Amino acid sequence: MDYTKILIKPLISEKTTYIKELSRQVAFFVDPRANKIEIKKAVEAAFKVKVADVNVVNRKSSDRVRQGRVVGRVAGFKKAYVTLAPGEKIEFFEGV
Repeated sequence: MDYTKILIKPLISEKTTYIKELSRQVAFFVDPRANKIEIKKAVEAAFKVKVADVNVVNRKSSDRVRQGRVVGRVAGFKKAYVTLAPGEKIEFFEGV
């Protein structure tokens, strides 16, 4: 799979900003079919950094219920928390 299709978009929130400062981790929404090895290669190719570890979180889709009735569906997604090697940083996330 092409690395430009594996990384969908960066995940920027208060939690990920705190994790980035604390433990050199950055988070991405990734393609649900991608595995840890493909995610690692995609981040290394896209940002020219060395990746130490990759953790993956799958969130399954769920029904949206209002007043006892199903009114819609919330899409599922896959997140990857990428730990960078010591001394590495991604300039894209700096200053966020």
